[in-house]
Amino acid sequence: MTSYVIATVKSWNMQNFYFLKEKFPEYDFILITDKKDLTYERLEEINPRFVFFPHWSWIIPEKIYSRFNCVVFHMTDLPFGRGGSPLQNLLVRGIYDTKVSAIRVKRGMDTGPVYLKKPLDISCGNADDILKRVSSIVFNEMIPAFLQSDIACQEQEGKPVAFKRRLPEQSEIPSGLSQRQIYDYIRMLDGEGYPAAFVKAGQNRIYFRNARYEGGKVSAEAFFGGG
Repeated sequence: MTSYVIATVKSWNMQNFYFLKEKFPEYDFILITDKKDLTYERLEEINPRFVFFPHWSWIIPEKIYSRFNCVVFHMTDLPFGRGGSPLQNLLVRGIYDTKVSAIRVKRGMDTGPVYLKKPLDISCGNADDILKRVSSIVFNEMIPAFLQSDIACQEQEGKPVAFKRRLPEQSEIPSGLSQRQIYDYIRMLDGEGYPAAFVKAGQNRIYFRNARYEGGKVSAEAFFGGG
């Protein structure tokens, strides 16, 4: 039986893993959710056809990606948007139409050859909503494509544009933004593991969640926190 490894840390990806496993019982799927379980020795024992990384929080060792077919899924139309915090970097630029790129892992951040690209609309929804949308695309469209055919990868084409990983202090909402930009700023940081958007109020901060944009105006839930 052909084996596939899926390494992820997000709960919705884990849920979709089991849906995938049920949909394709002819394959052997192995789920890895902890860094210590992703070892060269374990992968040698499994001998997977592919190792998929729908959302992974750690650097993939060169020993692993040079031996196994490792595929990551990145939320930009590569080579535009290589690097960290792709969702946030897209929204602060006012970009709402993007792609999910499936690329082979190689040395260099998001520089590997591209297997597949699928369109993604990020014009609405908070960070978790959008990541769940990505998960649906990855598990319902992209991974099944790998299972059902041999997909050739091609080197990235175009001028590379690099994104920098955003820092927690960049969660402060800048002054001078339009209502639409404020909405985007709040929702892009409204998700599991992200520092919420905030404004300073004396020695305290006011944090925002659950933003809505209606009639050209933004509304959100606000709560106080320490400075």
